[in-house]
Amino acid sequence: MNTTVKSVLNQLPMGPAAVVAASSSSKTLANLLLAAGVAALVVGADQLIDSWAESHVVAAWLALWAVAVLAIVVLRGLTRHLAQNLMSGLDAWSAHVARSRADERLWSMAQSDPRLMSDLQVAMDRASEAQTPVRDLETLMNRRAARLVRDRMYYI
Repeated sequence: MNTTVKSVLNQLPMGPAAVVAASSSSKTLANLLLAAGVAALVVGADQLIDSWAESHVVAAWLALWAVAVLAIVVLRGLTRHLAQNLMSGLDAWSAHVARSRADERLWSMAQSDPRLMSDLQVAMDRASEAQTPVRDLETLMNRRAARLVRDRMYYI
């Protein structure tokens, strides 16, 4: 399908509920990543001080708490940034998939409806004219024929 046809999804406004949901899901993911990182570092520190901890229980307990607090301080900004990047990437991917599905549905409907197909043809012609304006009818018809052959729309 020709990519010059604009998708309707790009023109829809994003409401405040969607903004709040995106922000809360990013915060939730950041908190989960932070908890996983802190847990991994505390387990690693526990493995390192395990033999020493039998004779110094209080010192080992304080050392593990120090590792946990330092891990929270160090990983907090990193996990927040990682979660925001991950969520924006996933949002962009899902929007791309939704646009592709909508374009495919529109294209399948246009193949069975001659009025819709003619509207799409006019829109694609206008989009190609907007890129480079054409002065004569022969050049316009040559471009349209080339686009029809390129898009394999022989039935039109």
